Amino acid sequence: MTSDATVGVLLVDDEELIRTGLRAVLEADPGITVLGEAADGAEVPGLVARLRPDVVLMDVRMPAVDGITATRALLRRPHPPRVLVLTTFGHDRHVLDALRAGAGGFLLKRTPPRDVVRAVHTVAVGESLLFPAAVRELVAGFAADDGDRLASAGLTAREGEVLRLVACGLSNAEIAEELMLGVETVKTHVAAVLAKTGSRDRTQAVVAAYSSGFVDPRFPVR
Repeated sequence: MTSDATVGVLLVDDEELIRTGLRAVLEADPGITVLGEAADGAEVPGLVARLRPDVVLMDVRMPAVDGITATRALLRRPHPPRVLVLTTFGHDRHVLDALRAGAGGFLLKRTPPRDVVRAVHTVAVGESLLFPAAVRELVAGFAADDGDRLASAGLTAREGEVLRLVACGLSNAEIAEELMLGVETVKTHVAAVLAKTGSRDRTQAVVAAYSSGFVDPRFPVR
């Protein structure tokens, strides 16, 4: 985090009007600082190295280097920031590809200001799935194509139970209450799920769970 525990944000969108609007929304929150802006994914590596943001708001479609390519490149670096993808259309294969590349979630550009602020804080912490219903609907709109990735991951029964609750959008504290476990124990299980499924974060693990059929995105169960 930046100084005073505020969340440092980099805005990346080829439309200046979008960047201006997002800056105004985010800077109205005392817990967020907008560190800089970029008009294309090609500018992201240099700005991230210089500004060290906690979260990058990344447009998925840009003329030179798109958000998917920029996200993949960014997350290959050591200690990368969290990425939150911006999109005009929710049911977009490009958004699903960005989530699989490691984005922590996505926002529609028409998202209400209060939800934009909440999304940035949620992604920065990374202990909850951002807008689980939206992720579920996105994955359900495309054919499952992760094969037996989850079947071969070797999850224990408890880890599978934790993954299903993560897919429902529960935070670590909520999962602990649901399963009558300690929060640290839940964190250990979540870390094991991420490692075994080869996922960077909760979002990637949930997308893999949905795409493989381990959890049916149409009927998530508690």
